[in-house]
Amino acid sequence: MAKDIEVGREGEFHDKDYHDPPPAPLIGPEELTRWSLYRAIIAEFIATLLFLYITVLTVIGYKSQTDAKNGGDGCDGVGILGIAWAFGGMIFVLVYCTAGISGGHVNPAVTFGLFLARKVSLVRAVMYMVAQCLGAICGCGLVKTFQKSYYTRYGGGANELADGYSTGAGLGAAIVGTFVLVYIVFSATDPKRKAMFPSWHHCQLDLLCS
Repeated sequence: MAKDIEVGREGEFHDKDYHDPPPAPLIGPEELTRWSLYRAIIAEFIATLLFLYITVLTVIGYKSQTDAKNGGDGCDGVGILGIAWAFGGMIFVLVYCTAGISGGHVNPAVTFGLFLARKVSLVRAVMYMVAQCLGAICGCGLVKTFQKSYYTRYGGGANELADGYSTGAGLGAAIVGTFVLVYIVFSATDPKRKAMFPSWHHCQLDLLCS
């Protein structure tokens, strides 16, 4: 493949200042012999566990504070904006902590998208998604262990459709939101962006994902 060049002043040519990484192996069984894979799996497990633990607790706490049966009203608690800050803040911290170890996926949708783009191998993608699902289960399990009565009363902090919206509308919103998340991850990790802002790359990824 011909190398991209940039034209400067008359008679001057410069090689591009970024390099497209080679595609990851489709299967990648050799990764099973590398410690880096298992370290990344542990990072994804812990990150997803912490993400679900904090965010589910935040949602349950908000529902408890605004529950009329407990004497609360809609103005009590952290509010919807506070919940958004909890989700965004956790993603910011966890991506910053794990980006150099596992890539900071913290979401099976991100992992699956990167697999389709040949950024990760099938073995790594499957192991990541298993670790993420197990981390999510364990995170919710910790919430249920420590706050069982609240967890049961408020449905484990699960999302609910607002009045006036159909299941189809909720599904559409989830699809669009997931698309935007994966698109942002691809944009933030583009080699051209890293070449333009090398020292700010991880901060950009954190801010955009959160």
